[in-house]
Amino acid sequence: MEEVPQGCPGTGSAQAGRGASCQGCPNQRLCASGAGAAPDPAVEEIKEKLKTVKHKILVLSGKGGVGKSTFSAHLAHGLAEDENTQGEQSEEVEAGVCWEPRRGSKKRIWSKFKRYPEVALLDIDICGPSIPKMMGLEGEQVHQSGSGWSPVFLEDNLGVMSVGFLLSSPDDAVIWRGPKKNGMIKQFLRDVDWGEVDYLIVDTPPGTSDEHLSAVQYLSAAHVDGAVIITTPQEVSLQDVRKEISFCHKVKLPIIGVVENMSVFVCPKCKKESQIFPPTTGGAEVLCQDLKIPLLGKVPLDPHIGKSCDKGQSFLIDAPDSPAALAYRGIIQKIQEFCGLHQPKEEHLISS
Repeated sequence: MEEVPQGCPGTGSAQAGRGASCQGCPNQRLCASGAGAAPDPAVEEIKEKLKTVKHKILVLSGKGGVGKSTFSAHLAHGLAEDENTQGEQSEEVEAGVCWEPRRGSKKRIWSKFKRYPEVALLDIDICGPSIPKMMGLEGEQVHQSGSGWSPVFLEDNLGVMSVGFLLSSPDDAVIWRGPKKNGMIKQFLRDVDWGEVDYLIVDTPPGTSDEHLSAVQYLSAAHVDGAVIITTPQEVSLQDVRKEISFCHKVKLPIIGVVENMSVFVCPKCKKESQIFPPTTGGAEVLCQDLKIPLLGKVPLDPHIGKSCDKGQSFLIDAPDSPAALAYRGIIQKIQEFCGLHQPKEEHLISS
């Protein structure tokens, strides 16, 4: 992959292709022609489509295998289960109607002053879509309507979209180059009919490559609350997290905070703590102190989390009083508080 020259003025600058730093860049002629500065019409289309989405959160990780999709799934579960969201009284409330979730295990009754948030989970990990498995939705299919693609609903207030729903088998490999991946992400953002949504969670693949650049570009005109970055305690993971943080700064994507997964292992019998992944350089806590980024929390390693994901169930319901579930809920509360405090600003994400 070609590196961006140091001091690159950007495609939108009057010096694009003409500055001293542009010399030798393979894209110099394209930038100088002005073609690279042409806005993608999909950006405004996506902005219009997502007007009904209040909060948009990207979940990122520099390293694969650190539990990013697991966190995304449980963030969606936790937000959807929060009964303290303030909302207007609905017709169902006036009629005294209570409703049953399509796949949930709990009966939820709407009250006059409380409602459950509407949550959407978008999986843009094109080559490794694990969200359908973790959400218990394997084998489900996407349906087309007059207003676009209809998400697959786990519950009445939790919709999911993933390329995994478009595959004939979960074992099928997605062998696509960058442009086709980008086109799929554009279609997900522009054509899915989410309806009125409180939170849109975007689960991304590891790294800082095509999918991330596409998501940031297409969401450049829409307000994105920020990114949650997932890591594990060891330095080999933290190295890539620093790159992810640098990426966020370069594209002007706010960072909500960092989550340290697999922090410690708590023995279910003796309750003794063991460090499976020793934080040789201080773990996420020291990293966040050095870079002045919030540490949202530490989630202990719990084998039941993996078991719940394999079964397509919510760990927060399976083991609500476990240390890991309590850690998840504390992190989710901080994310909610961040979204509530940070309202849309005039400055948008970088669009090129």
